[in-house]
Amino acid sequence: MALVPPLDYTPEQVRELLAPLRNDFSVAIWNCQNAFAVGAIIRVAHSFLPREIVIIGDAPYYPKASMGMHKYEQLVTVPDNDAFFAHVAGRPLWSCEKDHATISLFDVASYPRDVVLVFGSERAGLPGDILARSDAVVGIPMYGVNHSYPVSVAAGMVLCDWARRRYRP
Repeated sequence: MALVPPLDYTPEQVRELLAPLRNDFSVAIWNCQNAFAVGAIIRVAHSFLPREIVIIGDAPYYPKASMGMHKYEQLVTVPDNDAFFAHVAGRPLWSCEKDHATISLFDVASYPRDVVLVFGSERAGLPGDILARSDAVVGIPMYGVNHSYPVSVAAGMVLCDWARRRYRP
């Protein structure tokens, strides 16, 4: 269930309240080229309380699309892929990319501790160096003639699958 902090808490106080509830994974967004989509991913990711949200590149995001959740998240911006690799060094890297998938979302048995889930551009996907350095490339099955899900929807599906395997009422 969602935590409802007192209305008079500052964003810093809310982040402090959420800190012990954070989970052992990170979300990364590569050069999404859609400021609304980045904001939407921040909003969706907040519902799962990742350790951090890494934005790769200098593409802007639209804070209003995050419905204010950007204020409560640890947002890290890195300028390029090399800086990203340095930032996440030693952690499992799982990319979400249908065209280069090594495993279907439906076949994932479990997610490793400290996994970094990477989402890319709806138009361009993820670059080769990120795919090559990934421990897994997860594809989400789809039907019809549409080539991809909106990236924020794909992020929600993967994060929900991660949580489904972790949640214990």
